[in-house]
Amino acid sequence: MSGSGKDKDQDRKPPHMDEEFLQWLMKNASTSAWEEEEEDDDGDESRSIHTGRISMRDSSRLGYELPEEDPAARKKIAAYLRDLEVEPPSVLFRRLEELGYKGQEEARRAACLMAYRHIRRLRRIYIDKVPREKVGPKSNILFMGPTGSGKTFLVELLFGKLVRIPSVVVDVTAFSETGYVGMDTNNIITRLYHAADRDPDLTKIGIICLDEFDKLASGQNNAVFAGAGTTKDVTGLGVQRELLKMLEGSVVHTPVEMTHASYVETLDIYTGDIGFVAVGAFSGFAKVLGRMLYGTVAGFGRKTQSTRIDENAIAHTFTEEEVAKISYFQSYGFLPELVARFTRIVPLRALDSQTLKTILQEQVIDRAQEEFASEGLTLEVTDGVMDRVIEEALRRETGARGLTSLLSRYIEEVAFEYFGTGEQGITVRLVLKDGRIVPEKS
Repeated sequence: MSGSGKDKDQDRKPPHMDEEFLQWLMKNASTSAWEEEEEDDDGDESRSIHTGRISMRDSSRLGYELPEEDPAARKKIAAYLRDLEVEPPSVLFRRLEELGYKGQEEARRAACLMAYRHIRRLRRIYIDKVPREKVGPKSNILFMGPTGSGKTFLVELLFGKLVRIPSVVVDVTAFSETGYVGMDTNNIITRLYHAADRDPDLTKIGIICLDEFDKLASGQNNAVFAGAGTTKDVTGLGVQRELLKMLEGSVVHTPVEMTHASYVETLDIYTGDIGFVAVGAFSGFAKVLGRMLYGTVAGFGRKTQSTRIDENAIAHTFTEEEVAKISYFQSYGFLPELVARFTRIVPLRALDSQTLKTILQEQVIDRAQEEFASEGLTLEVTDGVMDRVIEEALRRETGARGLTSLLSRYIEEVAFEYFGTGEQGITVRLVLKDGRIVPEKS
């Protein structure tokens, strides 16, 4: 019947086609939300805005909206945090070295302090029941340094071995702006949801590491879409825009599965208590510094000034002063608002030869010697060979990541010849002869 209440209700139901659904959403958006006045426990009136499944409390004083929290969920998170053992930052610092992390003292201090503050803030909110406006916002941190300097390894060790809260390392290069080919940024929270054993409450207090964060820079993007007459960076600026609110704190409609399907079950996850750690090599950032900080840009009648920065170096070490201004990141291709979401930007140094030698001995040679011992063999690597491998790693500017590949080819040659032969008590030494690494049997 035309004009009946039943027909109106049917008209309000969302259809199953995408285009029709968008038309329905635009038609009913103005009538899908309502406001009501409610009394707080202390008698004060406060406004709640209800939109579908989410109830948002007006928190303009904090600069963002807070969802009304389920008392059962709060109690569950509080119980989890009570059982969570968190050591002081100084203890975490020492334990990282015991687990094999070498060097990068400044980055280690910053990461350990961030981890401790993250848990302490959550305990004040969920256990001590301190109002959020008194606790303050969460802390996000950005690590930038050359490849092989230990950025991602630091996060994996700290949150995977020592601070046992849900955490995940996400390669952001796989994500694109919503509506385009590639994974949506909402799937970043989906990854954390899976790491939290599909527990939405524990997902809200986890840690997300945005790996390869520098690859989101859009300054060098020149993609032109056919017929569009313009450029659109859907994997750089597009993803940056969608990360803005996520890093600050917002409700994200999170798919429960990693899928591209239009219709999938979603959860509403508030990100205001999720800590974000971004890591990236920022190759080419030295050129930006050279232009803006040291004035190496030549123009009409202008001489290029000398600079201490080697703009062609891969393993460049930045100082705190060089990464202090957000305008440098804007020139590199980042939204200044996104970089401002990080409370601390920590540059990591390129590893020196002594640190590389320690890593080579403890994480490459020692493991290889244990494998040889299980075969009844003895492997020895002379200091000359170690110095040559480190020299080559420094020349290639690959850091600790290149140590294994540089030495493993020689170890594998020996392993191929003697493993599984049943020979016992043989000692194989890798020595340096005429500038070449060769094995000797004894």
